[in-house]
Amino acid sequence: MTTDASDSTLSPASATKPVSAWHAEGGNLVAEGDNLSFLRTLPDESFRLIYIDPPFNTGKVQARNNMTNVRSETGSRVGFQGRSYETIKGLTLSYNDSFGDYWEFLEPRLEEAWRLLKDDGTLYLHLDYREVHYAKVLLDALFGRECFLNEIIWAYDYGARSKKRWPAKHDNILVYVKNPKTYYFNSAEVDREPYMAPGLVTPEKVALGKLPTDTWWHTIVSPNGREKTGYPTQKPVGILRRIISASTERGDWVLDFFGGSGTTGAAALELERHFVMVDQNPEAIEVMRTRLDPEQVTFVKHEAVAAIPAVQQEAATEIPAG
Repeated sequence: MTTDASDSTLSPASATKPVSAWHAEGGNLVAEGDNLSFLRTLPDESFRLIYIDPPFNTGKVQARNNMTNVRSETGSRVGFQGRSYETIKGLTLSYNDSFGDYWEFLEPRLEEAWRLLKDDGTLYLHLDYREVHYAKVLLDALFGRECFLNEIIWAYDYGARSKKRWPAKHDNILVYVKNPKTYYFNSAEVDREPYMAPGLVTPEKVALGKLPTDTWWHTIVSPNGREKTGYPTQKPVGILRRIISASTERGDWVLDFFGGSGTTGAAALELERHFVMVDQNPEAIEVMRTRLDPEQVTFVKHEAVAAIPAVQQEAATEIPAG
């Protein structure tokens, strides 16, 4: 499972493809390090499900490039499935909002996500109302509009309520598939919801419950509940349980490269799926180490190591316990 850069030899093949700490016959993996660098070590079409919940609003001032992708037969960019795009960059602006421009931050990571999805795989991108429109346009350009499956609204009723506008009490989850003709989705495995008017349906339907729509009412993680890890952006395991149940089967591989509190891994273990999670925040790694069964997960530290000029050999060294 572990790889040491000092033991690596650079054949022509390895010089063009970095060594990965992960392989499909191995076990569950948590990698500490830069996610984009780590993703580039992984082989094509390895995961049936990718779920990501990117960070936002760190308060850092960043450069913002206004960018528009226009479909063009003579475009300077070639998108997935052979589509060509002309990339038009507008004025470079300065803004005081973390990752408000998802073009610059998310695009290379979403390109890797597309590459890493199996042909029948699905991407779930978890955002909020401030970023979802930018990401929707970007994913339409990268995946193709025909690969858009759903926009899920996760609605909750918790926290302060603004008196100057309608309070925002929902998150957005964009769902895209690699191939709209072959993607996997099994509604029979999804947890059911109670009928709002049970007297209007048969007792059999009441007992079974109804299939959720694209609006999910689910409480946030309770500040005093057993599920709470203390990680500030923790998502409820019930949300991930539903996603994983619908879009994978037992034994499938799931990828989350913004691992955070490890909810994806916790749900995957519960549902007998395999997972890879990545996060560069040491605090997140410690939360995951505490939360996840150490007998079922290997923790590695990922870092780029210069091997020969113009080539980076990726190394992953196992993080000792304790």
